[in-house]
Parts: sequence; C-alpha cells; structure tokens
Amino acid sequence: MDYKELDVWLQTRELVKKIYILTTSFPNEEQYGLTSQIRRSAIAISSNIAEGCGRQTAKETIYFLHIARGSLFELETQVILADDVGYIKVDAVETLKEIERVKMLLNGFINYHKKL
Repeated sequence: MDYKELDVWLQTRELVKKIYILTTSFPNEEQYGLTSQIRRSAIAISSNIAEGCGRQTAKETIYFLHIARGSLFELETQVILADDVGYIKVDAVETLKEIERVKMLLNGFINYHKKL
C-alpha cells in the first residue's frame, strides 16, 4: 500500500495542520524557539512514516516508525510545555487527544510490521 493512503499518515498530516494553526498565536520571540521545535517535531512524524514505508525490510520500516513515535512523544511534551507557559490560546486538550489518536494508530502500524 502507498504510504499516502495509510490512515496513520493521513492523521499525522491533519495533526501538522492543527499544530501550525495552534502555533500562529505563539509570541514572535518564540519563532526560532518553541514554535519552530513544535513544528519540526510534527513534520518529523509523517516524514519518518513515509521514509519507513520506502525501506526494503520490515526491520528498517520499524526503525523509522520508532523514530516517528519518538517525535510524537516529543511533540506531546512540547504542547504540554507551551500550554504550561500560556502560549496556547485554545483548549490544549483537543490537540493532546489528537496526539493520542495518532499514538494508537502508529503503535498499531508498528505492531503490524513486527508480525511480518
């Protein structure tokens, strides 16, 4: 299956859009700090899923899926920290719920590849 048709990849694309919208209200002094880091973490998730799907073996695919999973946990932490310092003007709970949904999909995708 083409990675662009995978639910997990499609959901991470949606998450990236939400993160970009969420971070537009961050202070300008955070442009090269937390704003940039949060956006890079979000982008890394879908990018590593795509890269893993382009690999030759299940072992290589799983390696990149684990990197994507690490970036997802990094993103979750950064969203929590941004909320802690008052940068998030909307309810952070919805974003964290979306991150949890992606975690479940990604964990399922990893488990699928482990069985191959």
